[in-house]
Amino acid sequence: MIGFLRGRLAVKQPPQLLIDVGGVGYEVEAPMSTFYNLPETGSEVELLTHLVVRDDAHILFGFLTHSERKLFRNLIKVSGVGAKMALGVLSGISASEFAVCVREGDTTRLTRLPGIGKKTAERLVVEMRDRLEGAVDASAEHPGSQQASTPAQPADEAFDALVALGYKPREASRMVAAVDHRELNSEEIIRQALRGAARQ
Repeated sequence: MIGFLRGRLAVKQPPQLLIDVGGVGYEVEAPMSTFYNLPETGSEVELLTHLVVRDDAHILFGFLTHSERKLFRNLIKVSGVGAKMALGVLSGISASEFAVCVREGDTTRLTRLPGIGKKTAERLVVEMRDRLEGAVDASAEHPGSQQASTPAQPADEAFDALVALGYKPREASRMVAAVDHRELNSEEIIRQALRGAARQ
């Protein structure tokens, strides 16, 4: 089992990363909560990891904080919740906000997250109540986060990332269009699009 990676951040393409560890490139999928707090490309980074083994692939997921990884691991234990859906949950809501939704039984808020319908939201509320110990807002653990450089086509990258997180293309396009993305990088467009979706 790979517990963490420490190396050079070679590529940032939400929701995927490429980490150069001693000349070996590790492909890692990460939630937007981690992307928002990553350093510039080329910088050294350390990520906590979780390896998902499937018949057709081994997929490595990366997280900046223990609370993110713990919530991810608890989510994939819930019936009907896979790794992709768990990644979408972590991208669309903070760990502390998720805990509030579960404690208050706010299934309406949960259904605004990608891929989560009413039945899945109800299952999350029931099954996650006993697993919330230690769930904190991961963003609070990174007060000195650094802003990424602006990519050539930030709106297109934001669209691709939202689709990869589980939103349908038409919905992802609408979410990006609702953001005034002039002078914003892709990560900030994604952040505002997810916030906008959560308020609807």
